[in-house]
Order: sequence, then structure tokens, then C-alpha cells
Amino acid sequence: MSSVKVTTLANGLRVASDTMDSVETVSLGLWVGVGTRDEVAEVNGVAHLLEHMAFKGTARRSARQIAEEIEAVGGHLNAYTSRESTAYYAKVLADDAPLAADILSDILQNSTFDEAELARERDVVLQEIGQSQDTPDDLIFDFFQETAFPDQPMGWPVLGRPEVVGGMPRQALVDHMARTYGAERMVLCAAGRISHAELLALGEDMLGGLAGASQIDSGSADYVGGDFREERPLEQAHLVLGMPGFAHSEPDYYAAGLFSTMLGGGMSSRLFQEVREKRGLVYSIYCFHSAFRDGGLFGVYAGTGPDRLDELVEVIGKEIHDLGAAPGDEEIERARVQIKASLLMSRESSGARAEALANQLLIYGRPIPVDEIVTRIEAIDRAAIGRVAERLSSGPITTAALGPVAGLPNFEAIAARLTGS
Repeated sequence: MSSVKVTTLANGLRVASDTMDSVETVSLGLWVGVGTRDEVAEVNGVAHLLEHMAFKGTARRSARQIAEEIEAVGGHLNAYTSRESTAYYAKVLADDAPLAADILSDILQNSTFDEAELARERDVVLQEIGQSQDTPDDLIFDFFQETAFPDQPMGWPVLGRPEVVGGMPRQALVDHMARTYGAERMVLCAAGRISHAELLALGEDMLGGLAGASQIDSGSADYVGGDFREERPLEQAHLVLGMPGFAHSEPDYYAAGLFSTMLGGGMSSRLFQEVREKRGLVYSIYCFHSAFRDGGLFGVYAGTGPDRLDELVEVIGKEIHDLGAAPGDEEIERARVQIKASLLMSRESSGARAEALANQLLIYGRPIPVDEIVTRIEAIDRAAIGRVAERLSSGPITTAALGPVAGLPNFEAIAARLTGS
């Protein structure tokens, strides 16, 4: 019998629980299907700034009281913003779930967005942006995203642009929340020692009056690709090479994840063994596959010395083609086990289970049983890996390079190596 239950309230809010009787805690939160891609250019960064400001005072609690109340019971609050969602969540002892739910519902319905707090928090976010500017192995991914999706919200930085965030008016936050934070785009989700009846009662009592409708037209994610490179006086050249990935809903979505694991997902992966262990070209190299509602990004990150860039690009291209042409049965099975183990180990964390359930409801509109995911992973065969490789090799290519990058081959040469053309 499944431990997961979902109920939709009259206003469209979904209440989802995953009861875990073996733990003493509850992880619960509100996940909103709104992110950076739902912004307009004039207020890029408003979703992230709004997430910060939600903790800065309500009609009932000051910012300090919010922090003190949750920490007085040994709990903690946090939040994050992504390109397609925003999450506000807490972890507390089971008896304190009503307090956590009250605080979360309070900050999403009664935040005052005090002007003095906003002025301070704008400065905090500007410091966060400045810190990212000084972290090239983080910053390179913003450049990569913007190059892949130019002149559209999907390519904008989640943190926002300093010139926009620095002057963000209070009304922009109020308007964004009113326009996008409808109950129908939200999930109240909890995992841990809590029954569905308990969570449902909290949701109905605290969020039943939330307005249901949202006014969102995020448009499509139109992958373009291209070449970005910026010379900076760094010790290493930071490089991301990629191409269009797979949406959550595509049949080969799980195969793309398996391909990423085989290529660069661990110490036994092809890139780690060939690029780091055999050739000593890098300290860090890995693959990633980011899926969206209507597309995705597949890529390889590496940092290397300025005189090794040409060899690095050549090896990456060769390993992508070799994997697609002749994936080994043993490495497929090893990657399967890695992914399944990661999935099953995450089931021991109430926070991971709550987040997974909430995201499934936002993305698919239903909970996805673990057995169903495992079955899909186990069904991936050599043919599926070949299809992924063929799709990736069809391009178009995106490159982003930061640091001493004068020795990087030109864009056409990189594209030829990655696509085999």
C-alpha cells in the first residue's frame, strides 16, 4: 500500500503527504510552479528576490520572530528558486508540524515587503551576485544557459542582473506574487511522521482561502546554442560544452540520465577515467542533464590549464561518440545501479521525499511510484543509449568558456568534434 496520498482543495491547491512512521521528524513545504522563466525582462530576478523577502516579515511576525520561532523548536526554514519553480520548506519534529505550516502559510499570504527590509535584502542579493561573479565554476553555467537560450527568460540568470535587482521596487514583488502565486500552481507537501488527515486539515485551515488562479504565460524554451568565451586572468580555463537535452516527458528522459552517468557521472565514468586518471588533464570533470517542461540541456563541465584545451575538447568529443557507438553491457548495468541506489538512498530522507513528491506533482500532475521509476531505468538498453547519443550529436552545440581561453579551438572545430561532422 502506497504511503503517498494527494487531495486537491476547492481552490486548486494540492495537498500531498508521504507518511514515514519510522522517523521522528516532518519535512514540509510549499512548492510553487513559478520560476525565472515566468519573469519579464524589466524585473529579472524578482522571483529570487521575492523568495528572500518572504522571510523578512509578515503582518503577524517580524523577520526576527520568524527565525526565533522556528529555531525555538529546533527546526529550520529554507527556500530556493529555480528556472521553473520556487520552494519554501521547513524541517521540524513531528509535534511542531502545525507551527511550521503556520509560518509557511503566513509568509506566503501576509508578507509585508517592508521598504527598509527590501533595501537591505537588495544589497544582500547584490552581494550574492557578486560572490557568484567571483566563482568562475559557478558563473560559467549562467553564461552557458544564456548562450543556449538567448534573449528569453529561460536564459536569464536566476539571481537576476545587478542593474535590475539594485533598483527593484516593492511593487514589482507585490505584482509578481499576485500574478503568479495562485493556489492551482502550488503544492503543500510533507514527508515524515504526519498523517494525510493532519496535513489536509492544516492545508484547509491555513491555505483554503488562497486565491486559485494565476496569470502566467512563460512561453516556450527555444534552444538556439552558440559560442561564448570571455578572457579572464584565472589559473584555469573553465569550459562547458553542451547540446539540447530531453524534457521530463520524453520517452528517453531516463536514458539521457543514464548516458550522463556513464559518460561523466562518477569516478568510474568514461570521462573521469580517460581525462583525469589516464591523461591528467583536469581536476574536475563531470556531465549534467537538466530537464525542463519543454526541453533540456545536456553538457560537460571541465576546468583545465590553458595549454590543454585542444586535447580536452578532442577527448570529450571522442568519448561521446565512442559511448554512443559501443556502450558496454557492464557499464550500462553499473550506471543503472548507481542511479537506482541514489534514488533508493534518497528515500531515507524525509526532505528528499517531500521535494521529489512535490516536483512530480508540478511536472507530471501525479505521484510517480518508485517501482515505476525503477522499471523505466531497468528497461534502458544499448539501443536507448544509441538513440540518446544520436540525438545529442545532432546539435546544435553550445560552448561557454571563461578564463585563459585563447587556446580553445574555434567554434566550428568544436562543433565538428562533438557532432562528428
